[in-house]
Amino acid sequence: MKKMFKRMVSLALVIVMIVSALALTGCSNKKKIVIYTSAEDFRIEHMQERMREQFPDYNIIFEYKSSGDHAAILKSAGADAGCQITHDLEYGYAEEIAKAGVLADLSEIIDYSLYTDDAVVSDFYSPDVRVGGAIILNMDVIEEQGLDIPKSYQDLLDPQYKDLISMPSPKASGTGYMFLLSLVNAWGEEAAFDYFDRLSENVLSFTSSGSGPVNALVGKEVAIGLGMTSHAVQQINEGENLKIVFFEEGSPCTLYGQGIVSGYETDEAVVEVYKFLSTTLAEEQFALFYPEKLLKDKDFEIDNYPANIVYADMSGNNAERKADLLSKWDH
Repeated sequence: MKKMFKRMVSLALVIVMIVSALALTGCSNKKKIVIYTSAEDFRIEHMQERMREQFPDYNIIFEYKSSGDHAAILKSAGADAGCQITHDLEYGYAEEIAKAGVLADLSEIIDYSLYTDDAVVSDFYSPDVRVGGAIILNMDVIEEQGLDIPKSYQDLLDPQYKDLISMPSPKASGTGYMFLLSLVNAWGEEAAFDYFDRLSENVLSFTSSGSGPVNALVGKEVAIGLGMTSHAVQQINEGENLKIVFFEEGSPCTLYGQGIVSGYETDEAVVEVYKFLSTTLAEEQFALFYPEKLLKDKDFEIDNYPANIVYADMSGNNAERKADLLSKWDH
């Protein structure tokens, strides 16, 4: 009886091992496509789910990288980085890696005529989203601590806001860089850097991602965040008591792009996934998260999203200028 029982257990274990091996084999036979992205968690979750639905026979993996790391890895490793598609990389970084020869020519893959004229600047990456920035206030913290509502960038230098401000680091985040560039264009380089030197005395933390300030606001770690309008709206629509403010200089903004790593533009599966990512999936994300104008013939609306936004002067957003400005950032 014991021998029979042992044989049955052994047989069961063999069956389990065979089934597991077959499952692993099936998984490994799927076409693997890795996408580096600097998008927020909630966007990655949406994209990952939609990719599984659209391409059940592919193993599509989104790997989050902060903008700075994202660009640095691709610039140094190129096709050896282990990804086939780059997604949600701020235009300054995208231009930098395009000039390094890392990205494939998309002129035969993407219909650039669909986009607003200002969004089309290169054949090596296509527009992903337009991101606007704002000064975002946690009104609960403002009221609890008896703080004044700031009406200008200069107001943020007031000692009452010490350790109550969060901002993304321009060296790590495209969102942080757009705030830097907007004030350099508005005031001149010397005045802008002097301002950030003084502002740093009130900044609790320079975050590594653009979503960091709003996360800190939601956690009531700070009262004021220099962050993304879209992220603030999402939290407002989830019930957070946040207020979006634009100062006289206008909303800092930047464009984010996506591209195919050079060498993979002849891979039909990679091109198929890229087209879905940059068209159908992009429009879904406009409707859900980023309605700011990017397509000529389509508009999107989201509850509580500010209308008639006046944008800051964002001219000169190129790789050379970005490298120069970031070399002078020491916070």
